[in-house]
Parts: sequence; C-alpha cells; structure tokens
Amino acid sequence: MKPLRFAAVGDNCIDRFSSPVGQSLIGGNAVNVAVQLARLGHRSFYFGAVGADANGSRTRQILQENAVQIDHIQERPGITAYTDIDVLPSGERIMTFEDFGVCAGYAPSPAEVEILKSMDHVHIGWLDDGGALKRVLSTAGVSVSQDVSVNADPADRAVDGLTIAFGSAGENDALSKSMIADFLKQGAEIAVVTRGAQGSRASDGRTHAATGVRSVAVVDTTGAGDSFIAGFLAARIAGLTLEACLETGRDHAALTCGHVGGFPQDPAPL
Repeated sequence: MKPLRFAAVGDNCIDRFSSPVGQSLIGGNAVNVAVQLARLGHRSFYFGAVGADANGSRTRQILQENAVQIDHIQERPGITAYTDIDVLPSGERIMTFEDFGVCAGYAPSPAEVEILKSMDHVHIGWLDDGGALKRVLSTAGVSVSQDVSVNADPADRAVDGLTIAFGSAGENDALSKSMIADFLKQGAEIAVVTRGAQGSRASDGRTHAATGVRSVAVVDTTGAGDSFIAGFLAARIAGLTLEACLETGRDHAALTCGHVGGFPQDPAPL
C-alpha cells in the first residue's frame, strides 16, 4: 500500500490508569489515530496543543518515538490535558474525570490550515471550534473525517461536510442503524458506526457493510476505537471497499485490545 500523508488534529491527553494498573500513558483520539497511522507505514502529522510542563515534553517525545511529525504542536500556557481512567476486570474502561487543559480553545494557525489542505486526509478528534476547521477543509475539497462521539457540544458534532463521519452506538445495533441514516441525511459522504462487541457498520447511502469483532484476550479497550478509525482510514483513502475498510479497522482495533493504552509505549508510574 502506497504511503499517504495523514494529519490528525485536536486532542492529546495523559491517560492516568488507577490501581491495579497504576500507570499513565499518552493518549487522546487525535494522538492515537496519528500514531496508529504511522504504525501502518504512512506519513503522519499531529496538530494540537500541549502545556509548557513535563507532560507536554513527554507527549512530544513519545510521538517522535512513534514516527509522528510534531512540527505543528503548539505550546500554550497552562497544563497538558489528562484523563483519569478506571479499568474493569473485563478490560473495559471508565473515564472518571477529564481536564482538557490547553487543548481547550486550540485551533491551528492560518499557515497550518494551508498545510492541512495539502494532506491526503485530515482526521479531527476532540476540537471545540464549533466545526470551523471542518468547514474550511471541506470547502477546499480536502478529505476530512471526525469522530463525533468524542465531542460533547452539539456545535462540535455536526457531520455536514465530512467525507467520513465516525460514531459509536455502544452495543445497540438498532441505534447504529439510525446513526448511519442520520449521518448520511445530515451530509456526511460515508457514515461509520462502531457497535462494541457486535462490531461495526458503514454506508455511503448506496453500499452497506457490516462486520463483527475479532476474538482476542482483552487487556484494555482504551484507544481501540481510535485504532479502528486509523485502520479504516488507511484502507479507505487507499481505495478499498467499505467491507474491507471495516475489516481492516476491526483487525487493528483487536491488536490494541491486547495491551494497556492506545498504542504500545513505556508507561510512567502515577
């Protein structure tokens, strides 16, 4: 598969896993997608903000170690974002607290937006800009996706103009079907919805596809959805069918369930 130029824009955070894990790792939807695309062999760029603190330096270092281009990370006054996570015996995780830190209010500069326009695809994670970046990129004809399930404010969840809209329906298959229909009706070109242990669905309004999950021994599900997104995007931008894209996303998510955190890395103690 030919290497492509991907950019992921938005959130990064320190995932702080409570006992018995007792470790912290780098995460966040946009960061996880950027790392996983790099692990798939593509040129991957991360656009976001960190604080002028030890966690900001750590985030930069981990991304560099994973071959993600970090020239467009902004350092802003304040703290690097963090998330407190409880991990259940099943491997499922519960996010108990989030502080978005300097990610809140972040936006790429005008010069960075022009660079984003040169990418083969841009993925947006958590970004509280009311959809401004999505509109600029889609108007310029850029292929752009967003995971609307990680954004709480309705202003940041609109899917009109998205090439690919990602969402999560838990394990509710009926809800996944209605979300697919809603995304397409609202203007997304392709709608993709994960269904937890039931797998995922996708549609462009003409072709409909669905797949289950790959059976694995689950250590932790943190970042599995982000790995699914990276796998789906890499396959779709390369021209694969919706079914093949779902399968690629499924297989990549299964790998992530085999370790703690969104991608393999050396953890730090809490």
